[in-house]
Amino acid sequence: MDAFLNGFMTVFNAIMNAGVYVMLPIIITLLSLLFGLKLSKAFKAGVTIAIGFAGINLVVQLMKDQLGPAAKAMVDTVGIQLDVLDVGWSALASAAWASTLVPVIVLEVIAINIVMVVLKLTDTMDIDIWNYHSMLTCGGLIFFVTGNPAYALIGVAIMSIITFKFADWTQPFVSHYFGIPGVSLPHVPAQSSLIIAAPLNWLFDKIPGLNKIDIDMSGVRKYLGFFGEPWMLGLILGCVIGALAGYDPGKIFTLGIYMSAVMVLIPRMTQIFVEGLMPVSEAAGEWCQKHFNGRELHIGLDAAVIVGDESVITLTLLMTPITILLAVILPGNRMLPFADLAVITFRICLILAICRGNMFRSLIIGTVVMASVLYCGTWSAEAMTGFATATGLSFDSGLIGSFCGPSLLMSYIIFKACTTNPVVIIPIILVVLAAVWYIVEKKVGMKKVEEYAAACDDMLE
Repeated sequence: MDAFLNGFMTVFNAIMNAGVYVMLPIIITLLSLLFGLKLSKAFKAGVTIAIGFAGINLVVQLMKDQLGPAAKAMVDTVGIQLDVLDVGWSALASAAWASTLVPVIVLEVIAINIVMVVLKLTDTMDIDIWNYHSMLTCGGLIFFVTGNPAYALIGVAIMSIITFKFADWTQPFVSHYFGIPGVSLPHVPAQSSLIIAAPLNWLFDKIPGLNKIDIDMSGVRKYLGFFGEPWMLGLILGCVIGALAGYDPGKIFTLGIYMSAVMVLIPRMTQIFVEGLMPVSEAAGEWCQKHFNGRELHIGLDAAVIVGDESVITLTLLMTPITILLAVILPGNRMLPFADLAVITFRICLILAICRGNMFRSLIIGTVVMASVLYCGTWSAEAMTGFATATGLSFDSGLIGSFCGPSLLMSYIIFKACTTNPVVIIPIILVVLAAVWYIVEKKVGMKKVEEYAAACDDMLE
């Protein structure tokens, strides 16, 4: 068994070290060949998708590089004194990948996905192994606290199943709102927000008056005219954030130009990504029609493919100062927003999708979601700090957290269930999951979810 795990980790580390830009075109090419595309078209699709993905990530990184320091400067300006430092998702991911359970958890997640696809329990084929760090963090943290690998693996299994189902249920919104067919997002940092966002959006639909308020980007452009254009919104919001950060006029305008560039460039990179994806999606549909009686399978990718949407960027720029304000005013919060302020995009992107672009709802729901991130980060800080220290990382800041890992509501619930009273709480979680599964797929039905999401098509015209 040890020899197998060592061999697996050797191959796995080689894949991880090669990086997503090397492996993504290889994986897409192989999938395309499986779906019946000719080698030349398959390879072109794989490389084009990788080019689009690289372009999206380059622009997102540009946004992080510019927005991050501005957000941190806002924190310094406000003068918050809190004892749990947001050290960023990458620090937590480093701790997760150093856990002794890594090979077992990775194999477990892959196996669960394969079994669920074969048994028709999910239509998501997850190829985004670079984002397994969410499962690894949760499993490693549970193992650190309990010393029981069984509880860790149970927690990872539950998280994996929830993530794949959430990816299935939100796929119509990825297709209709973001205009990316054939793709689902088994990405915990994005999907976790649905635990709050879905019921709140349903509640908004039921409240007279509030259910009539619908402010989307097309409406913003209509009423603001010239000032509602994406490049102008990016310029204005970037300048506002620069001013709040205490920048001088030159740096304020520079930040505005960078945010304007992000708003303009991301949609163009997404077009390249979709251009490469379309032949793969069409071939996959024909292949499924032939072999699975018309069943539709979706390629599971990172939420990075959607975070560049102009409405997501706009909401992110609005949510950044709101999150800092929440850290100041929320009673009992101890987490200081810092490194992960620039990745709020991933926490709110699917909120916009299920709200069908309604900025009013999304801003309110996003505020609730970010409040939960701050509280969960506060409550899990001692365990997270101990786990990170045990894997060899050291921090001079004392207690640590981030906007990822156990700060995500999905991760926090599973972590607490497996470390508090697993015999009682785990069955409760499974019953709730089964009930939601039944409601979404049987009582409501995916056809109605598809119809609800299809209303987004008018926004894309």
